Amino acid sequence: METDQLLHDAEGGHQHDDHAKSESDNHNDDDGHDHGNEALSWRSYIPAAISFVLLISGLVIGKWIAPDFMQGWVKLVWFTLAYIPVGLPVIKEAWQSLSKGEVFTEFFLMSIATIGAFAIGEYPEGVAVMLFYAVGELFQNSAVQRAKSNIKALLDVRPNIASVERHNSFIEVDPNKVQVGETIQVKVGEKVPLDGILLSNKATLNTAAITGESKPHSILQNENVLAGSINLDRVVKVKVTKPFNDSSIARILELVQNATSRKAETELLIRRLAKIYTPIVVYLAIAICLLPYFFVDSYVFSDWLYRALIFLVISCPCALVISIPLGYFGGLGAASKHGLLFKGATY
Repeated sequence: METDQLLHDAEGGHQHDDHAKSESDNHNDDDGHDHGNEALSWRSYIPAAISFVLLISGLVIGKWIAPDFMQGWVKLVWFTLAYIPVGLPVIKEAWQSLSKGEVFTEFFLMSIATIGAFAIGEYPEGVAVMLFYAVGELFQNSAVQRAKSNIKALLDVRPNIASVERHNSFIEVDPNKVQVGETIQVKVGEKVPLDGILLSNKATLNTAAITGESKPHSILQNENVLAGSINLDRVVKVKVTKPFNDSSIARILELVQNATSRKAETELLIRRLAKIYTPIVVYLAIAICLLPYFFVDSYVFSDWLYRALIFLVISCPCALVISIPLGYFGGLGAASKHGLLFKGATY
């Protein structure tokens, strides 16, 4: 299991569209949120930047520079162009969710709220809501990337090659190709590529990457040597006892993967509540829009639709649902920066 793949899988546990999703975590990295890159590309900021510039310029032109120009179709086209860079990906997500039978997702809520704003002529509000959502996504992705970088810095301790004895000489090969029972050689300053037993008389190892202990560890012949340890004082020989994928480092990688898949009880509770809460919010918004027709004099549909859309946006539980998994993943990354790993949030 490679470090990059582990981090990709670990992030698969980071979910934030759970309004209508089960705990199986259907949301993945191919659903429009490119969390898998090593760092956020500057291209990720272009859609939000374009929308921001068009939104602000449209407001300035419409209010101070040329109010008569920013009217009718010109205003609609202008703010539609501002909406497309940040709104189209969300609408696409909403459509894909609907095709899977998942209605009450954050993408659906954001789509109907902003499209509804356009329907009643509140173009800037529709763009602004989607823009704020896009900016929030950027901040979220940035936090995840920082956590991933910290975790990778801690876990990326395995050597890429192993010096194995074959035909009375040592050759460098991929650690995956070294067989149990073969002898490997580790020079001073090199990392031990596989778990094994020390064949040399003694060795001094830095095991901080494995045990967290900063003090050098001295071992004698026939004692265990852990993969990821750094040889400090002399060339040593080690007899391999475990394959590369079953080494101590591989177990640590699996530990971190399990840590991200074990959800905290609070997170599971909020996900269950969100599946109930979100439909209620939608139905209440519909009620706010339609019920006043029977009780209010001079009922104006557009006014009450506007109020219903406001209620829909402010009641969306996106922040609540994302707070725990994002906080947990960020905490895992921050802890790994200090050399700490957690088995999971179950305890």
